[in-house]
Amino acid sequence: MQVFRVLRLRPACRCPSTVVPFRLLGSSPWQSPASASFHSTSFSEAEADIPRVLITGGLGQLGVGLANLLRKRFGKDNVILSDIKKPPAPIFHSGPFVYADILDYKHLREIVVNNRITWLLHYSALLSAVGEANVSLARAVNITGLHNILDVAAEHNLRLFVPSTIGAFGPTSPRNPTPDLCIQRPRTIYGVSKVHAELMGEYYHYRYGLDFRCLRYPGIISADSQPGGGTTDYAVQIFHAAAKNGKFECNLEASSRLPMMYIDDCLRATLEVMEAPAEALSMRIYNINAMSFTPEELAREVCKHVPGFQITYSVDPLRQAIADSWPMNLDDSNARKDWGWKHDFDLPELVTLMLNFHGSNSRVARAS
Repeated sequence: MQVFRVLRLRPACRCPSTVVPFRLLGSSPWQSPASASFHSTSFSEAEADIPRVLITGGLGQLGVGLANLLRKRFGKDNVILSDIKKPPAPIFHSGPFVYADILDYKHLREIVVNNRITWLLHYSALLSAVGEANVSLARAVNITGLHNILDVAAEHNLRLFVPSTIGAFGPTSPRNPTPDLCIQRPRTIYGVSKVHAELMGEYYHYRYGLDFRCLRYPGIISADSQPGGGTTDYAVQIFHAAAKNGKFECNLEASSRLPMMYIDDCLRATLEVMEAPAEALSMRIYNINAMSFTPEELAREVCKHVPGFQITYSVDPLRQAIADSWPMNLDDSNARKDWGWKHDFDLPELVTLMLNFHGSNSRVARAS
């Protein structure tokens, strides 16, 4: 049986409200014709200049780091972190935090409306290796959850950021370098869901005018977050091991080249693309890159600081197969041309920073 509800949309002109019937198809009961206009409640120009930000999946390494950066920029109370887990006390007391399950569409709408959200940064996802271990959960979180986010963002005229990844490419993609536009046939549920997110975001942009923005992250390296189940986790675990006992067993082959980036560059790139004028963006999905290295090259750089450091290899077939299907180097020339992207950290600076952290708290932040 078809179920119909009534959705009232505020038109751009000062004319009577349009009443649009729509069918309840799934967990996000929102649909609209292409001619619909989306307008949030009007605020003063001063308020409009400062975004009201919601970050989903915020307790991951990227979410916490991004919240800290955005709070410095826009004020603590204008950036709301959210997740389905209880936050540690330091994070809870650092600024606004709310419970948000992206599979609960009604509650997402309430959060957006009650907090006058204007920017939504969507970081809820199961990552590459973890997703392969639980495909049904990855499908629910990475795809169904994304649909709810897209619908809420379109209904409330939000600027939406969804991160993508090197995992959105596959073994038939050009690998060195990988351009923004090329064949994408990933072989992990994580990669498939990210291609789906890219295409759906572009579709909502062209069909409904949604201000959708997306960056394909390389492997993201940080000193103060737990590994998230990604294929590039080794690139922080190596610093743990170097500081602890001077040796490391790597689960990828010595010659596995992958693109990488220090977290500060990643967070700055995200803020820069969100602040970029819409007219500067020639596309909605950009590669960004900083460096590209193999485990062997990384170990050689570590040896310059830790004499006698040793690396051995015990290859994980699943992670190796994933790494072999991913880009070796990302072409980010469009991001550099369109909105002035430029990285600050290369491999020598990265290794110095990570080892200066003394290794005891080093972790990898995973966006891949």
